[in-house]
Amino acid sequence: MGGGVTEHRTIVDAHHHLWRPERGYTWLDAPGLTAIRRPFTPEDLTAELAAAGVEATVLVEGGRCHPDEAAEFLGHAADTPAIAGVVAWAELTDADLAATLARYRRHRGGELLVGVRSQVQGEEDPDYLDRPEVRRGLAEVAAAGLVFDLVIRADQLPSAARAARAVPELRLVLDHLGKPRIDEGAAGLRRWRGPFAALAAAGNVTCKLSGLVTEAGPDWTPDDLRPFVAVAVAEFGAARLMFGSDWPVCLLAADYGGVLRALGAALPPLGEPDLREIFAGTATRVYGLGGRLRRDAP
Repeated sequence: MGGGVTEHRTIVDAHHHLWRPERGYTWLDAPGLTAIRRPFTPEDLTAELAAAGVEATVLVEGGRCHPDEAAEFLGHAADTPAIAGVVAWAELTDADLAATLARYRRHRGGELLVGVRSQVQGEEDPDYLDRPEVRRGLAEVAAAGLVFDLVIRADQLPSAARAARAVPELRLVLDHLGKPRIDEGAAGLRRWRGPFAALAAAGNVTCKLSGLVTEAGPDWTPDDLRPFVAVAVAEFGAARLMFGSDWPVCLLAADYGGVLRALGAALPPLGEPDLREIFAGTATRVYGLGGRLRRDAP
């Protein structure tokens, strides 16, 4: 494995999905998504993990945006030892958000709920996270002791930084580096870098090295990823970064093993303690997975 990623090292994948398209994943109908417009099941996942040497994962909502998905995914986690935690969908403006989160925890596998996410990237308003009703929702997530995953566009990074400062008790995890335009090279790096650094300055935010290959355009190489990964390491440090495969979305650009190899090749030179943080420690700590790893061990 490139970069020695899997050699004698526990790996936790902090970001992957499962879905059955017929259950309401209408976004998969968009052109260009044929490769992932099929069911991806826990059995598919465990085969990928075994091949890649990954011990545990965090299952993240998949854009269905329906509360029934939470019950399904928590059930998958209860039945699948490798799924150590679930980030479920929840609507931040839900007037009964606290009750919704409490209901999720009563589902089978509810003890494996570690966070929630809403599809902020789908909101046209770049300042959506500044809205009072959204801030109230973020405070409810914090009060429930859960993490909030930020799936946002690069133009929403400033609003996210303001939200992080406004709700300092909330643990926020930025997905996919905030979706920089890696395919635009130096121009994409220049537009993204400042707002990304401003968000990194908030100590309650961590970040996933995930979703990069699909932002890099066709014929990408690790060299295309390297400047963006270097900025992430410089701004967040290894103790606030975590690996995420974004499988099966990554299949639009690379297979599971290819994503691992690409990140290993794109990272700057780091010592073993830092690599342990990126590939397992940060995710385990932020999502509280420590007691759930190796649940199948005697």
